Amino acid sequence: MVRKNRDSKFVIYQVLYIFVITVLAIKGAGLDLGEVISKKDAVKRSVRDSLLTIIDSLSIMGAKIDLRVEHDMASENVALKRKIESLSQNMASLSRRVNEEEPKLEDIPLNKPREVPKDPMPITSPIAEGQKFIQYTWNLAKNSGSVPVDIVDPNSGSLITRIAPGEQKKFDLTGQKQVLVRFSGREERLDVLPKRPPEIRIDNVSVKMNGSEVYAQDLQKTTVFKVSVNSQRPEDLNIAYSGPVSVSGPVKDLKGNLVYNVSLRLAPNEEKFDEWLDKTRPLREGDGRYKVNFFFVAVDKITKTRVQVGDSFYFTSFQR
Repeated sequence: MVRKNRDSKFVIYQVLYIFVITVLAIKGAGLDLGEVISKKDAVKRSVRDSLLTIIDSLSIMGAKIDLRVEHDMASENVALKRKIESLSQNMASLSRRVNEEEPKLEDIPLNKPREVPKDPMPITSPIAEGQKFIQYTWNLAKNSGSVPVDIVDPNSGSLITRIAPGEQKKFDLTGQKQVLVRFSGREERLDVLPKRPPEIRIDNVSVKMNGSEVYAQDLQKTTVFKVSVNSQRPEDLNIAYSGPVSVSGPVKDLKGNLVYNVSLRLAPNEEKFDEWLDKTRPLREGDGRYKVNFFFVAVDKITKTRVQVGDSFYFTSFQR
């Protein structure tokens, strides 16, 4: 049974092969079946008879062969051709649209930087940028913002002070080199400046000691020296002086310095002057003038920094 099936398939293949060869021999490569069928003498009788004999043999063997000639093949080919032309036109239109919509290579930005979303406008510190804090003294801070501000010790984490919006507060600092300013969930660090030691300057503002004869009575009646004390926090200082001097002041000058007026104070009259000479035995210069010294001392009450500066009075006698 298997062999019979194989023989049937072989015969079928042979028939198809002969049919194709016959068509190619008559028509060549242009397989227009409509034209082949339309010519009555396209197939010779001998060939037709051979095909009929083979078909009959296959029918006897049980093979079912259904050969139909489609007389309307030409019209179907024309319809198919029209569909193909329509499809080609659609493809051409689609290609044209793609070319029109496709961006040119030069229009495509290369290595375009990725746009990074910008952060919202940062909240500026409510404490003024020019605000300066000083170690070992009082400080002022003004909250110019609309939120509370905490000033915190970065070493211990403890709160130094809290400043309400629009308020100004005075607070003390010790040895912190920085403070933390906290507001609206943010934190900033501000430097704390070292406290400078006080400065003392003594200026001679009189011509009474310029001559060869200098009288103590004249030096007691006029200001001979001006003493200026400069400090970041003058109120933190203890000012003291020593020596035979009379001191008035202090007053503040335009720079905020403490200014003292200093004159000599030895004796109200010549008799007391002589007593003073016998008692104190003051130094005498090589030219015979007496010399007495005085000193100004400034001590920082918080840091205990001590600064001392002195000068001298020169005179030859009590009066003319």
